[in-house]
Amino acid sequence: MDLNKYHILLASKSPRRREILKLLNIPFSVVNIDGLDESFPSDMKPEKVSQFIADKKADEFLKRIGDDEVIITADTVVICDDKILGKPKDKKEAHEMLRFLSGKTHKVTTGVTIATRYKRISFSSESLVTFAELTDEEIEYYIDVFHPFDKAGAYGIQEWIGAVAVAEIDGSFYNVMGLPVHRLYQELKKF
Repeated sequence: MDLNKYHILLASKSPRRREILKLLNIPFSVVNIDGLDESFPSDMKPEKVSQFIADKKADEFLKRIGDDEVIITADTVVICDDKILGKPKDKKEAHEMLRFLSGKTHKVTTGVTIATRYKRISFSSESLVTFAELTDEEIEYYIDVFHPFDKAGAYGIQEWIGAVAVAEIDGSFYNVMGLPVHRLYQELKKF
């Protein structure tokens, strides 16, 4: 991996993505642009949305980077019964999302784009997560203590709810956290 010639930029406000990328032990900086448009066509298949948004973010950042910079963008969505669960706007919506996920298997897809001004690699990763049945008391406790309002699907697998509710995962744990780091590492090696 000859990334020494590049300055790596992680375009993310997510502390979890920063934490995961640090596991690779490669130097990077974090950059942000407020007010990025994360809309997508209403007829788009839910499984395509995260990659569409990751590419859209990359397009915006590519206008601002230098020739020696690599930008990494990502977007994660939770899909249950063909419905996309984004970040809850309040406690009521968080409760509704967790009630909806309770006792079901859902998909978590993360789209990732790695780009310079001259090269781009885009990919998405999918994990299946099975939740045990949750009581209203468990849901309320989780929301009150962990405030999952910045998380797609209203949960963080690395938190208490992951220990008590996640019965099974088929796919990458880190993908569910928000960045499929194994696949990212493999793609960076090719870059």
